[in-house]
Amino acid sequence: MYYFIGVKGSGMASLARILYELGYEVTGSDIDKYIFIEEDLRNKGIPIYSFNKENIKDGYKVIIGNAFNDDHEEVKAALENPNVECYRYFDFLGEMMDRYDSIAIAGTHGKTTTTGMAYHLFKDYDKTTVLIGDGTGFAEKDSKYFIAESCEYQDHFLHYRPKYAVINNIEYDHVDYFKTFEDYKQAFENFANQVKDTVIIWGDDPYLPKLHIQTRTLSFGLNKNNDVQAINYLPTEEGMSFDVMIHGELFGHFNLPYFGKHMLQNALANITLGYLEGMEAEYINERLASFDGVKRRYSVKKIGHNIYVDDYAHHPTAIRMVIEATRVRYPYKKIVAIFKPDRFSRILRFAKEFAEAMDLSDYPYLCHFPENAAKEPGIDIDIHEIGQYIPRAKIIREDISSAKQLAEYEDVVYLFMSSKDIYKFEDLVIEAKKAEI
Repeated sequence: MYYFIGVKGSGMASLARILYELGYEVTGSDIDKYIFIEEDLRNKGIPIYSFNKENIKDGYKVIIGNAFNDDHEEVKAALENPNVECYRYFDFLGEMMDRYDSIAIAGTHGKTTTTGMAYHLFKDYDKTTVLIGDGTGFAEKDSKYFIAESCEYQDHFLHYRPKYAVINNIEYDHVDYFKTFEDYKQAFENFANQVKDTVIIWGDDPYLPKLHIQTRTLSFGLNKNNDVQAINYLPTEEGMSFDVMIHGELFGHFNLPYFGKHMLQNALANITLGYLEGMEAEYINERLASFDGVKRRYSVKKIGHNIYVDDYAHHPTAIRMVIEATRVRYPYKKIVAIFKPDRFSRILRFAKEFAEAMDLSDYPYLCHFPENAAKEPGIDIDIHEIGQYIPRAKIIREDISSAKQLAEYEDVVYLFMSSKDIYKFEDLVIEAKKAEI
């Protein structure tokens, strides 16, 4: 029996599903509050319990989520029981990846989408298991490949030694752990030098090409100095069109239903992976063209004349990219941007940048921090930390009154952006809009 402490965590839920699909008995515990990730677990029949030290039984293999310290009641019970095997999530995942031709997807932005895209590319090429940071996990017995989203937070990805790694970009983040940008960049350099075969990097990034990477490296991007270069890039009403040169020779032509330069970047990373594994350009284009995204990454609902988008964007650059991609995809609609913060330290460090990104929208709205946001020593701020730099933004609560206020817009794109459960507020706005009809 595998028992997950914190089974509703995005990575934990993915790993639980993988073990379940490999034929193991799986259960776990978490907070009682509903989190959308739990639906897939319950649909599989995986039991989820409230935290209780009595849940820990002899013979269990206990996997401990990253958010839980040794003094948590279940963690303490597991560690003190000599008949229980205990693993930290990242240690267990690292050992598991060693059994496959593993592919780790890293970078400050775009990890989840790139991982989902890679799985879609590989799953029919050969047996593939995947762990995505949106709570998704799929497994096939006797898989050749294991593709895993690999987060830098608290150096977790340093527990992985994949065959290939993609690093999409580097931009200072997780300031509660990495005290300087130099520390942050060093973590990526250390990770790259653990890769067994090839590191695939965004060659147009201002920092990645300057890392001291000893492992074989392939760069991708728009500039001529890249090993894998996109040329003749053309945004279209259906997405984008471009050619790919590899080591100076034409590899193939691509037509993909993606919008925004960040999606070109994700596609190029996967084209490079496919090339390394011997895929033909036509096959790669066919597979990538049928990729329809991952959970909470630009998830679109069209209701009447309005578009409702739920996105995980929680960093200024991610917000900027989402808004810019929306301008391309829906050029004739106004944008109503709603942002809900997560970490106090991130907002304190990047308040002005958040404001500048939100200012790209037509109607910016800022939500308050969630009530259960983790307190951080020495930081006492609220959403007005951003609001002071963008006076035209309206600060709202996620209640029916605010939902009715937002529902007054017509023929717009609503962007709900947060790593937290802002999708519940999206549902409230949709219901308020329906009530008007």
